[in-house]
This record gives sequence, C-alpha cells and structure tokens, in this order.
Amino acid sequence: MTTLEGATVLVTGANGGLGIEFVHQALARGAAKVYATARTPRDWNDPRIVGLALDVTDEASVAAAARAAADTTIVVNNAGVAGTAPIATGEMSEIRRIMETNFFGAITVAREFAPVVAENGGGALLDVHSVLSWIGLAGAYSASKAAFWSATNSLRIELAPQGVQVVGLHLGYADTPMTAGIDAPMNDPADVVAAAYDGLEAGELEVLADQLSIDVKQGLAAPIEGLYPQFANA
Repeated sequence: MTTLEGATVLVTGANGGLGIEFVHQALARGAAKVYATARTPRDWNDPRIVGLALDVTDEASVAAAARAAADTTIVVNNAGVAGTAPIATGEMSEIRRIMETNFFGAITVAREFAPVVAENGGGALLDVHSVLSWIGLAGAYSASKAAFWSATNSLRIELAPQGVQVVGLHLGYADTPMTAGIDAPMNDPADVVAAAYDGLEAGELEVLADQLSIDVKQGLAAPIEGLYPQFANA
C-alpha cells in the first residue's frame, strides 16, 4: 500500500490529457512535489511542480532524469504514442516507433526508477496500459500495450521484495488529444486518474478503470470467439 500524502511523484507524458490529471490529482491528494516530465516540459506556474525534460526513447535522457529526480517515491509510467499500424502489412518503421515508446521506453523508465524508489524506502510504479492490451484491434498499438502488460506482471514479482508496489491501469478510450477523431464512448480523464490513485492507495495491483476493461478482462477466460466475434462461425 502506498500513500500520496507527502510523496514525491514523477509523471511521464505529463503534458497529455491523462498526464495533466495525474499531476494535479497527485497534489490534491497531498503529494509534496511532482516532477512533470515531457520531451519539452511546460511551465506549470506552481512551485510544487518541477518541469523535467525526459524522452523515454532515449536511455541517456531517462538516466539523467533519474539522477535529477532522485527523491522520487511514486512513478506514473504514462508516456505513450498512438498508432494502429497493422502487424501483417504496416511499415516496420512505424511498428518500431510505437514499440520504442510504449514498450521499450516504458520499461526503461521502470528499470531506471525502480532502484530510486526502493532507495527512498519503497513506493510504487503505476503503469498505464489499455483495454487494447487484451484485444488485438489496434495492430502495433495493441501489441505494444500487451508487451507492456506482460512486463508489468514480471516487474511486480521482481520488485516486491524491494518494497515497490507495481500497479497496472487498464482503460478504454479517454477523452484526450490522443483520441481526437475516434468515434467511441469516452472516459473522463479525471475519473480514470481518480480510479488509478484510489487503487494505488488501497494497495491494489491492477485497476480496471471502466466497464469495458472489466468485460474484456473477464472475456480472456472464455473461448476466443467471444472477444473476436468475426470468427464465431469459422
């Protein structure tokens, strides 16, 4: 169980729709400081928020951020890119671009910051996944989130002895700039972040932020045709 009261929180992808909520809600729950990271940090006009340059696809940048934010106790591993390159026919350069951020970038952050969190007495990593981690409707994006989900499961086991809680967050679409133009029901980012922090503080290991995520997770135990109805009559 990890509390945000008095915590030092680092948020990757802090300029995005979910990222902004993670920053503000951490402070609302009593965090003492938030490192708001992005390739190009913004000015937050709040002395409790420290803008910090971080490119998750650059190992040197991640290592430098870990040194600069050496008092971090909670990491919100939120940075990600969209993209639906088909696995069978998409450009390999696009597939690699998506994997570099959503998988390799995310685990680089986890690897660099886990020792920092442990050294500070333990804390948490909060990994932002997607319902598409469990259903391959978005090509390379689904594959990248599935890989990150698997890595989170491994990190949870590996880091528990160091007192680091690893939480996986799953959600459907949220109303953010990343989902602009998508015609689908949208979650309010504020609700998603509230659910994520509620789960973290309650000691949960996985947070399903909406009914869609709950339904799809349950469907993993059923015949695969339940998740992919196009094959029901195959």
